[in-house]
Amino acid sequence: MSTSTEHVGTAALGCPAERSSAAVPYTLGELMVATAAREIRDAEVVFVGMRLPLIAFVVAKKTHALNAVGLFENGIIRTTPASELIYTMADPPNILGATQCLDMLGVMSLLQSGRVHLGFLGAAEVDRFGNLNSTEVRGPNGLTRLPGSGGACDIASLAHRFVVLLEHTKQRLPEWVSFRTSPGNGDGPGWRKRVGLPRGGPAAVITSKAVLRFGEDGEAYLASVHPGIEIDDVLENTGWKLRVAEAVEQTPQPTAEELNAIREYDKEGFWTS
Repeated sequence: MSTSTEHVGTAALGCPAERSSAAVPYTLGELMVATAAREIRDAEVVFVGMRLPLIAFVVAKKTHALNAVGLFENGIIRTTPASELIYTMADPPNILGATQCLDMLGVMSLLQSGRVHLGFLGAAEVDRFGNLNSTEVRGPNGLTRLPGSGGACDIASLAHRFVVLLEHTKQRLPEWVSFRTSPGNGDGPGWRKRVGLPRGGPAAVITSKAVLRFGEDGEAYLASVHPGIEIDDVLENTGWKLRVAEAVEQTPQPTAEELNAIREYDKEGFWTS
């Protein structure tokens, strides 16, 4: 997932955009990481993923979810963050100090047994019911093939809930995905139960502009907007008539504690700048 390098918070008001230990300014990536970290509850088993969710797991472990357990698709299970920044899940620092180093089947079996509480996912497209497309997209230049599901379909199908992170554009948030790679709420209320999915579904979509959540009918609605973003901006850049909560909140800014955790781990801003 790519994120803008535009800075928010006081940086949006003209303050310097350099990385610092102060509460502000902060980058959009840092805001999204802090927001994602708050989705992790203490003692949960979490499919971490890479890029921004990787840092979110670190932040949660160092702030409010000290007993969370992280799973990686290549079979690694960790109860502590890797001692230094990793760029792929197979990097040696992610293996050093791991609780277990299994194979992919070993960690995927935890999904099937209902032991995974939360999974973080990325996608090329997410639609109004939280369905994900990472297979193919159709644009002005024709069909573009993408890598496909990997383990995302398993996580979306079998985790207790999942959270998606992506850039907020009409193209990335269409009313219906071009290809349903990983299931959200299908075509509406009751769909998951009808197709035999015993639990789960999308809990939130954290975008570069806002946080979307899902109602009892399975449809997304606007829950909060990031600092400096107007509601109309979100609506204009969504591919359907997005419903708006009665009281849309402002996404909380990263705390000093969260920023310190992010910057101690991602010192050069490789993932978060």
